[in-house]
Amino acid sequence: MAKYTTTLRGRTYAFADLREVLAKASPLRSGDVLAGVAAESDEERAAAQVVLADVPLAIFLAEPAVPYDEDDVTRLILDSHDAAAFAPVSRFSVGEFRDWLLGYDTTAEVLSAVAPGLTPEMVAAVSKIMRNQDLVLVASKSRVVTRFRNTLGLPRRLAVRLQPNHPTDDPAGIAASILDGLLYGCGDAVIGINPATDSLAAVIELEQMLARLIETYQIPTQSCVLAHVTTQLQAIERGAPVDLVFQSIAGTQRANESFGVTLPLLAEARQAALALRRGTVGDNVMYFETGQGSCLSAGAHHGVDQQTLEARAYGVARGYQPLLVNTVVGFIGPEYLFDGKQIIRAGLEDHFCGKLLGVPMGCDVCYTNHAEADGDDMDVLLTLLAAAGCNYFMGVPGADDIMLNYQSTSFHDMQYLRQLFDLRPAPEFEAWLHEARVLSRENRLLPIGAGHPLLVS
Repeated sequence: MAKYTTTLRGRTYAFADLREVLAKASPLRSGDVLAGVAAESDEERAAAQVVLADVPLAIFLAEPAVPYDEDDVTRLILDSHDAAAFAPVSRFSVGEFRDWLLGYDTTAEVLSAVAPGLTPEMVAAVSKIMRNQDLVLVASKSRVVTRFRNTLGLPRRLAVRLQPNHPTDDPAGIAASILDGLLYGCGDAVIGINPATDSLAAVIELEQMLARLIETYQIPTQSCVLAHVTTQLQAIERGAPVDLVFQSIAGTQRANESFGVTLPLLAEARQAALALRRGTVGDNVMYFETGQGSCLSAGAHHGVDQQTLEARAYGVARGYQPLLVNTVVGFIGPEYLFDGKQIIRAGLEDHFCGKLLGVPMGCDVCYTNHAEADGDDMDVLLTLLAAAGCNYFMGVPGADDIMLNYQSTSFHDMQYLRQLFDLRPAPEFEAWLHEARVLSRENRLLPIGAGHPLLVS
């Protein structure tokens, strides 16, 4: 007999288990249809949402989306659960939790205190019964602050990952993109390069180039070469100046294994980076990227909807105290998020869920060229996420990544957001921009003449 039932318009809807309720309560997206877990109609979706609103939060501790004995991500989430932090909301249903999150008295400090007591399934569940404006409002109240060579996530601040990718890893091309980004006030989150190959020699060369740049100009930021974690570990063993260790992660053990990643390997990488002691104001040394659909594309979704699995990836990230986490929201393609509407909703959900779990969330607001999306859709998501207090976005020359072949956000877009919402860079980086004559005290970009110090040297 089905455990979860409700009646709408004279029809009874029955759901076999909590996993089915979560999946069928999700807003429509192509990945869930592809996986065969989506609601068959809007009415069934509404019925699942009605059922979900009455589910007690505590049940998610007893009924994880993926069984405890089958999955080390589930074990990490449940073994690290903080019962004391959970206590203030432990008697709420999912619907009552939504009301509490939207309340005036649920402040940033309150959300920070409860975060260790929340599981990914809990925050995914509540997101499914929230409107877009609810996701924006609650996330805007949540702050997650991290530090390495500068301080990220502070109120009224917006950081940028400077992404100077090049199809052949040409140092001159990369350097030109970095200079372009710095002159637009970008790069405080990280100067992060996706290498064209995973060659150890190429990774070490790029790490050394970035370290020289940061040291020469005394830039209070951090660098990262986004190679596979095993390649980065080898680079550390060879003496490479690694600031942040990067890895793409997912929400199930099998999906992570498809990436060539295990949880002990992530712990090893974190310890290796910590041992280098390259941070100056903090020791958050990990950088993770995620994206809805990764578990499905790996055949490792366990019949769970893609948004719940994405929230579980943030449960993984939380265990390693990262400096940066971002959802590359539209990167996998229209098989998983079909159009601009689905990408916008997914980006808001991802940011909301990560923030509630205490993860320092950014977003690569992006789409592939075969998706039913365009730059206007990305403007909408970018603006909504900035209003929601997103920690950082991507700065790509012209918004067109010529190595990864997808559409992201540009250096110009970051200036739009900083002007619109009166946001400033990370404080240490802002001070450097003033000294480097890039940014005025009024938070305006300064004219760049032939004698500018970054051009002369």
